[in-house]
Amino acid sequence: MNERGDRRLSTRETAELLGVKPETVYAYVSRGQLSSRRDPGGRGSTFDADEVAALARRNRRESAGSPATAGEFAVPTRLTLIERDRYYFRGVDATELAARYSYEEVAEWLWTGELRPGAAFTAPKAFATAARRAVDALPEHSGPLDRLRVAAIAASATDPLRFDLSDEAVLGTARTLIPTLVTALPPIQRSHRDSGPLAQRLWARLSVRTPDEASLRALDGALGLLVDHDLAASTLAVRVAASARAHAYAAVSAGLGALEGPLHGAAGGLAHRLLSDVLELGDAAPVIADELRAGRSIPGLGHRLYPGEDPRARALFALLEDVPQAAPALAAARDIVATTARHTPLHANVDLALAVLTVSFGMSSTAGETVFAVARTAGWIAHALEEYGELPLRMRPSGQYVGARPPRPLPE
Repeated sequence: MNERGDRRLSTRETAELLGVKPETVYAYVSRGQLSSRRDPGGRGSTFDADEVAALARRNRRESAGSPATAGEFAVPTRLTLIERDRYYFRGVDATELAARYSYEEVAEWLWTGELRPGAAFTAPKAFATAARRAVDALPEHSGPLDRLRVAAIAASATDPLRFDLSDEAVLGTARTLIPTLVTALPPIQRSHRDSGPLAQRLWARLSVRTPDEASLRALDGALGLLVDHDLAASTLAVRVAASARAHAYAAVSAGLGALEGPLHGAAGGLAHRLLSDVLELGDAAPVIADELRAGRSIPGLGHRLYPGEDPRARALFALLEDVPQAAPALAAARDIVATTARHTPLHANVDLALAVLTVSFGMSSTAGETVFAVARTAGWIAHALEEYGELPLRMRPSGQYVGARPPRPLPE
């Protein structure tokens, strides 16, 4: 009690009332959402009970969505902002981050808000071995997302400490899971190495061609550009799992499951096939005409979050301009955009830019899906980390029952 008789709470009591970890309580203090006072009789801090209760009520309201969202489900996040045809990771232009730093460094920035120059991710031998064995047991026709999901499960089963949801433990999981996923994919190149930058290791699983520096930089840039993109369907699935306090491997598995939906992860393959057809015919017009005649939208064009140009596409196209082998595919992509503009003025999105990358180096039509999934795993981990600091089970909307009203007789 203070001199006015106001009740004060310990850090533990405050964390329990808010449904968060003690570290998150101090994060609220640093953001000015809570005030603290040193306990004169101990080593910790105390918090005003009324202020804590008010914050708990505010968190519950925000987790349920705001009236201003017009019925949309809104989730407060400090990770990615999409605004005026640009997007930002923790307030920094994401395209500039991907142009200057490696995928691993961009991931570290998203996770911690700090740069780790020269950051490198390594798969522990036991994890890599378990993941490879599990993936090798799959049928030959298995797709990349099948392999990645199985690899994540195998890595999870190998980690006895997977239920530790502290920030450091989850970050440790992230730094080992991502390279484990890559290592578990069957290599195409015989002389591959499971060391060096992640982009280099991934390349050996995607193309038989030996990459030069510019080609590797394009792949690394694509990974960095795709790290996160606000609350896509797969990311929301991750946050729902994390809200239920599923461990990081399980949360990533939830993201991979949602990504396999034809309206999410398959877009890159459709753009790859479209671009291949245009290159084969030497003209986009007949290919676009067939798509329109069949009543299909043109893959690789338009994005509901960007009225103008998708900044990820613009940045990846710029990287591919430095790759001579990509010139024919880049010209075909421009032809697709220009031809479609006669019908509907749409800009290229990142799926078309990824298709230029995958087609130019003889990669399969599923290669873009693989790049997307590996890259986005870092973003999923960032969102899981953020969700672990929030009220548990807050991602539990209420169903609006519209069925037959009870009571009804038992069916016979």
